[in-house]
Amino acid sequence: VQLQASGGGLVQAGGSLRLSCAASGSIFSINNMGWYRQAPGKQRELVATITKTGSTNYEDSVKGRFTISRDNAKNTVYLQMNSLKPEDTAVYYCNAELLHVASSWFDDYWGQGTQVTVSS
Repeated sequence: VQLQASGGGLVQAGGSLRLSCAASGSIFSINNMGWYRQAPGKQRELVATITKTGSTNYEDSVKGRFTISRDNAKNTVYLQMNSLKPEDTAVYYCNAELLHVASSWFDDYWGQGTQVTVSS
């Protein structure tokens, strides 16, 4: 199983970016999917999560600016980031709670991370 994230980059404050993360491999089912971020010198923190049925949860600082969505047919999760601020600068990681076809329980899988840099 592999999670491939894309869409990061350099943007000016106030700009927008859209992150994508596609899960591939021997997947039987995916429950929650989400995005986390880690800024230099800080711990990884939750940004947003989405359940299989579309219920969402956001970290307070991104509410109203970021939108998480998913396409279950494509095993893909997205993060639309608007009104970006310099403090949003971090490496963004996607996460999926998924069931491998050869497993009996759900495990957490992580993407490789994509850098988002917001200049002031």
